[in-house]
Amino acid sequence: MLRKLRVVAAAATFTLITLYFLDFAGWLPESFHGLVSIQFLPAVLSLSLVTLAGLILATLLFGRIYCSVVCPTGIFQDIVNRIAGRLQKKRKRFAFAPAKTILRWSVLGVVIVTYLFGLTVVLSLLDPYGAYGRLVSNVFSPVYMAGNNLLEAIFTKFDNYTFYRTEVAVVSPLAFIVALATFGIIGFLAWKHGRSYCNTICPVGTLLGFLSKYALFKIRIDKNNCNGCGVCASKCKASCIDRKTHTVDYSRCIACFDCLDNCRQQAIQFSSTASKAAVPLAVKKGGIPQTVPTSSQSAPCSPPETAGVSESPDRSRRQFLGTLLATAALLPEAFARKQEELLSGRKGYKRQHPLCPPGAVSPEHLLKHCTACHLCIAKCPSHVLKPAVTEYGLGGVMQPVMYFDRGFCNFDCTVCSDVCPNGAIHPLTVEQKHLTQVGRVVFIKEDCIVYADETSCGACSEHCPTQAVTMIPYKEGLTIPSIDPDICVGCGGCEYVCPARPFRAIHVEGNPVQQQAKPFERSGGSDIKIDDFGF
Repeated sequence: MLRKLRVVAAAATFTLITLYFLDFAGWLPESFHGLVSIQFLPAVLSLSLVTLAGLILATLLFGRIYCSVVCPTGIFQDIVNRIAGRLQKKRKRFAFAPAKTILRWSVLGVVIVTYLFGLTVVLSLLDPYGAYGRLVSNVFSPVYMAGNNLLEAIFTKFDNYTFYRTEVAVVSPLAFIVALATFGIIGFLAWKHGRSYCNTICPVGTLLGFLSKYALFKIRIDKNNCNGCGVCASKCKASCIDRKTHTVDYSRCIACFDCLDNCRQQAIQFSSTASKAAVPLAVKKGGIPQTVPTSSQSAPCSPPETAGVSESPDRSRRQFLGTLLATAALLPEAFARKQEELLSGRKGYKRQHPLCPPGAVSPEHLLKHCTACHLCIAKCPSHVLKPAVTEYGLGGVMQPVMYFDRGFCNFDCTVCSDVCPNGAIHPLTVEQKHLTQVGRVVFIKEDCIVYADETSCGACSEHCPTQAVTMIPYKEGLTIPSIDPDICVGCGGCEYVCPARPFRAIHVEGNPVQQQAKPFERSGGSDIKIDDFGF
């Protein structure tokens, strides 16, 4: 019964989180973002004390129930493991293996040290929630949108317009390669070794594993009823049950309850206290529970059965290749731009400071709190958020940055600040968003078509919601843009619609620290007197 309840709860959590990332049409209610707000590392980074206290309390009561019910990466491994079990049809897929304590705590130490020194990318790569978010946003989402377009093509033939066509595109080559590598590494380890990723690499698994040793409710083995058949150990995807010593490594047990349903002798229970016949347990060095010898029982002499769990493949090589391929994808565009600069004698504007999402405060604040889960990127209706490459430096790789090549930031939109679970983007009201200055407008007269081609335009002024860009008389009936950076909020509407090519004449320069723009007054039109024609 416990296993069935766990499976149902995990399936519901996994499905809803996945659909929330994929929901580009906004069908699901925004309240669903609460499912991502209860993830462990986002709660730590956002200092959500209530959520954090709830997760710690649940661990101290029931063990690592978070890893088997709440964590999407953990549930993803269970799905892969289940598929592998159905295909391989091996009776004994797993066996007890000693805990790789040194590796686990070393990875956690590296994560903490690199984070303190500003290299947040390491934490982002190993955060289980962030890893799954990138996997859904960059790998699953294009497939999902392609399926949507297929259904749209089928349904429209029958005059049914339930679905509408959407653009299928990879947001970032680098993010796609990293997500694909994550999919391959975690999927391979889950296929071959069950939950070895959780118990060797994942920093959240290491922390919760330490707490779970002190849990009130645990998997307990009754020595008198146990016949040593080893079925429980062969079904344990965490490889934490030692059938020879009748012990469980609680630091690795994920409370999946698979052992309960597979024990024919009813020798395994999930209870708060050990039965009278149960073997006393004590945790020794290495995090492996061992039997405590009594007067009538000697300590086991033979070494425990080992089944090696493979470590994660080398990530540095994959990351290097990902960066190399992403750079190669950008080379044609960069080459064409450089050729234009040489031929025309003009240079395009290069942004000195990146544009952080509204509410992110500064790149430094984003660096300390963001784990690059890409939820804000997936939910942005204007598609102005992209994963960073070098904009924030090495430590901020894959964190969200604003670009206006596909759209501009909606003046009344606060989606990114609403869905961020990490506290990297502070929640903003619509009124606060109207005065949050992420950057300032910059106008290059020489690139403007009014100046270069003596052609009327005014597109930038028409799309400015704050009147930071207005048109003033130029010559011979022409008007040219005039800017007021103080009331500009950096929405990018002017930059997006500027028709000047290859170099846009108007840009948004990011603020090192987001500021409050000066209030603007909408210009009201003159009163129009309407003749009633005698009616």
